[in-house]
Amino acid sequence: MPHTDVIDAPHAQATDVHALPADKMPGHWLLASLGKRVLRPGGLEMTSRMVEKLGIGRQDDVLELAPGLGVTARMTLGRHPHSYTAVERDEKAAKNIVGLIEGSRNRCVLGTAEDTGLPAASFSVAYGEAMLTIQGGPAKLRILQEVNRVLKPGGRYGIHELCIVPDEAGEAIRKEIEKRLSTGIHVGVQPLVAKEWKQLLESAGFKVLWAKRAPMHLLEPKRLIRDEGWAGALRFAFNLLRRPAARKRVLSMRRLFREYQDNLEAISFVCQKL
Repeated sequence: MPHTDVIDAPHAQATDVHALPADKMPGHWLLASLGKRVLRPGGLEMTSRMVEKLGIGRQDDVLELAPGLGVTARMTLGRHPHSYTAVERDEKAAKNIVGLIEGSRNRCVLGTAEDTGLPAASFSVAYGEAMLTIQGGPAKLRILQEVNRVLKPGGRYGIHELCIVPDEAGEAIRKEIEKRLSTGIHVGVQPLVAKEWKQLLESAGFKVLWAKRAPMHLLEPKRLIRDEGWAGALRFAFNLLRRPAARKRVLSMRRLFREYQDNLEAISFVCQKL
């Protein structure tokens, strides 16, 4: 009989961010509460390209870190891998993922990306999106080392993150962006420039096979329609109209993204474990 579950891990952390008021809630969960389903900086198109370049097939055992609302999980499961495992630290998000996956070889584990508790060399593909950006430098490296540990030799790894441009961006503007974004979305962020993302991946034992960049237009009308469809975009707009406090936050975030549009992009890499 098909079985899916949420498996508890000792290092999992409960959270009540979903119960916070609109002016305190982390930006991504605020957008989700308004009906936005695609929360990745490069949108659905970049996620689709990453999944395509990972070459997920029926022979693969796939690991997804921080699956969130499950948009990428649906793409992955649509390719019918041998198995799918999600690692999610947020209990409510984990329960949502369980509602999406079916089959005895698919599961969701409550845990952290730094310490999954999963066996070494047990996956042929791993990926994570919009989760390294919100980690400090040492934590970024620990997560990549954990991914390297659980991947089989030659395994593929994909990321989809926020990038500061140009590569020569000065320290002052970088610190300013970190501070303004962290305050505006209520989540600490430390995006890197493209060459630093590449160097970080290589330092953790990965060879970059593919890279792509795209505008960070998360809250622009055209991107909303492309990512959510007309029905989803209208639902999001309707929810904004009836929730003034949430609307104020979302418009503030969009002004912030527009203010730094010349210095922010989305970036995706697909790598191979050496």
